[in-house]
Amino acid sequence: MATNAEPNKPIFRPGSAVEISSDEPGFQGSFYLGTVISLCSSDSYLVEYKTLVTESSRPLREEVGLFQVRPPPPSPSPGARWIFGMGDEVDVYHNDGWWEAVVTADLGNGRFEVFFRSYKEQMEFSKENMRLHRDWIGGGWVPHVEEEHEQVEKSQTEMEINGSKETVQEKFVKGELVEVSSDEDGFEGAWFSATIVEPTGTDKFLVEYQSLRTEDDKDFLTEDIDILHIRPCPAETLVVGFRLLEEVDCLYNDGWWVGVVSKVLGDSRYIVYFKDTKEEMEFHHFQMRLHHEWIDGKWVVASEV
Repeated sequence: MATNAEPNKPIFRPGSAVEISSDEPGFQGSFYLGTVISLCSSDSYLVEYKTLVTESSRPLREEVGLFQVRPPPPSPSPGARWIFGMGDEVDVYHNDGWWEAVVTADLGNGRFEVFFRSYKEQMEFSKENMRLHRDWIGGGWVPHVEEEHEQVEKSQTEMEINGSKETVQEKFVKGELVEVSSDEDGFEGAWFSATIVEPTGTDKFLVEYQSLRTEDDKDFLTEDIDILHIRPCPAETLVVGFRLLEEVDCLYNDGWWVGVVSKVLGDSRYIVYFKDTKEEMEFHHFQMRLHHEWIDGKWVVASEV
């Protein structure tokens, strides 16, 4: 059930991947990938940056205003790649963040010159470090995702099978935000937020987790994952409240775990029952989302499966 919240004030749950803007001198027009840690007030969040660190090399955390936070822009559709032309507004990945710029020259071999209007500087970038520029306005992306087809071209990869060529569309692209599941004991049914780093085989990708860290806690964990254990991130869906016996995902131990609402406590709190472990736990509304299944390339509400 949709809320009546203002469309330009999305509610991000803890664990949501977001992009955070900065108004500090020298950083205007840049966005940095991060994760929502908690809601501090009605108009601010505590966030943890993915690429910015403290002097002790720990991920930087800070409280930011609601207006500084937006969802990560959508990646090209599976099998598609952005193409860029003179005068196109783009974002380029530079100094650990995405910066607004304009394409001023196509240098060939997938390289472009771009101009930063705010700082009157021109630099050279590879297309792998560029994306179509969008603005988050009124709770939606401008240009709209459906308008993107005019600015992308289909990309196909060929592989040799028994001496003949078979054409296969790429399923995920570099930098795409996804969720990854695990078959390890004690982790069945959990999904963890991650970013596609690169393909490592026909049906495998190297991913970097958004919340799981290495044993020395210096970096985010990276891992080769089979495509059967990767899915897109579900769209943010605002709900007023969850009903008794409704299937939900709950944010726990850095992942999303499927459960069933067994009791509505009031004050936006719920008791959730986990079938696999036969346990009940209490969660706040912002630690929960409606459960969906990724079936045949689309999201389906659990009750419709």
